[in-house]
Amino acid sequence: MKLSLANMNVANKTVFVRVDFNVPLKDGVITDDTRIRATLPTLRHLIDQGAKVVIASHLGRPKGERKPEFTLAPCAKRLSELLEQPVRFVEDCIGDIPAQAVSEMKSGDVVVLENLRFYKEEEKNDPTFAKALADLAEVGVNDAFGVSHRAHASVEGITKYLPMGAGFLLEKEIRYVGGAVEHPEHPFAAIIGGAKVSDKIEVISNLLPKVEVLIIGGGMANTFVAAQGHNVGTSLVEADKFELARELIARAKETNTNLLLPVDFVVADAFSETANHKVVDATAIEEGWMALDIGPKSRELFAEALAPMKMIVWNGPMGVFEMEVFAGGTNAVAKAVAEANATTIVGGGDSVAAIEKSGLSHKISHISTGGGASLEYLEGKVLPGIAALQEA
Repeated sequence: MKLSLANMNVANKTVFVRVDFNVPLKDGVITDDTRIRATLPTLRHLIDQGAKVVIASHLGRPKGERKPEFTLAPCAKRLSELLEQPVRFVEDCIGDIPAQAVSEMKSGDVVVLENLRFYKEEEKNDPTFAKALADLAEVGVNDAFGVSHRAHASVEGITKYLPMGAGFLLEKEIRYVGGAVEHPEHPFAAIIGGAKVSDKIEVISNLLPKVEVLIIGGGMANTFVAAQGHNVGTSLVEADKFELARELIARAKETNTNLLLPVDFVVADAFSETANHKVVDATAIEEGWMALDIGPKSRELFAEALAPMKMIVWNGPMGVFEMEVFAGGTNAVAKAVAEANATTIVGGGDSVAAIEKSGLSHKISHISTGGGASLEYLEGKVLPGIAALQEA
């Protein structure tokens, strides 16, 4: 059991908080502040305790160079608005400038340090850099699930010099995503979508013996259909994964897992929103046509399978979700997941976007904030940022 912020003595202490403020920007303006909002419970708790809050994050891929388009200044400004109090932006993350800023802080003050990745040492997990970050505070909090699968200086290295616990956001990810892998409720279903089997093979392999129902959708379903000898026209397939797909189908039978593939598809004669499209059986895709979404029978089949579940994990869309005409399958799954009387966990950009767009996000038990980190957690991997936290 990892140390949680709820059990940490942070009153009037200087606290280093690693967050994930890697937000989308356009012309220096934040276009989606979800990741900043997600940290507010942790930050407000620290402020209420009279802590001096020193916030650190990365933004984009500046590759160890100081690039103005990757400054965290807009994040400090937005955080100030959300917290309704001044937030000081500090133009460096190690050295004299942040040290001076921290020395001037009073209880309840908040500062945001400049982009950690302006230094190559961050991603290299350089111990000297990690120690310089640790020297700014008395205690640390990791609330950045999105980078907890990375052994970086501010995530893993710093814990060698600073006692570190999990913030409320990270604690929730451990409870839900970690819980789904380690002690799931049953019956348990996993819905795995997306373009390629190769991207999700480890997740499928890890979850297969744990679930009663495994639903495969998206482009990867084409590979499973083709692996069974059916023509899939010009659909996206990974021919080098046919044997693997057949192995997974065989393993599902051995573990008595109900592995569900689409029984029909929405196909189109071009990869375009304006292409001709129609619904065909999964075994009847003609030459010159490609599967871009699951069909109505598949949507019904999947919804029926999900209805009695007590836990559902969903990662990846059912089709080319970004084109409205091929978003029906993903939207139908979003509705089925939201309506299930189950603990529901949604991860992956398109799945999260579908839930948000459907207006059903309030019905989901947990929406995961970390793409790569969620996947690796579901694969059963040890995440360095979580492993390095203090035990409670």
